[in-house]
Amino acid sequence: MALAILGTAVTLIFQLFSANMRNIAISEDYLSATVAAEARMREVLDDDALTENSWSETTGDGYRIDVVVSDALQQRTGELPVKLLEVAMTVSWAKNMKQKSLTLRTMKMVQRKI
Repeated sequence: MALAILGTAVTLIFQLFSANMRNIAISEDYLSATVAAEARMREVLDDDALTENSWSETTGDGYRIDVVVSDALQQRTGELPVKLLEVAMTVSWAKNMKQKSLTLRTMKMVQRKI
């Protein structure tokens, strides 16, 4: 009887350990994608000539990055010498035959071209 209880306990411990390892691997994937997205977002925001635009690119690590820059709050900033651009960046990747993605959004104020 004790051997059966011990066997059940060991099986449960191994299952919990396996589930934790899967969760760590998933977290690592999202962390890597977030780091790549934040680095690319900084590059986009550092561009002084940023305008409304959209583009896609693929990195060497296998990430697909889709960027959309659009005019935000145009009704509120229409008469100001600046405008507000919204930058939306979606990073996609495939892992274990599943498509995963995350999206980052931010705003940038730029001088209005007259």
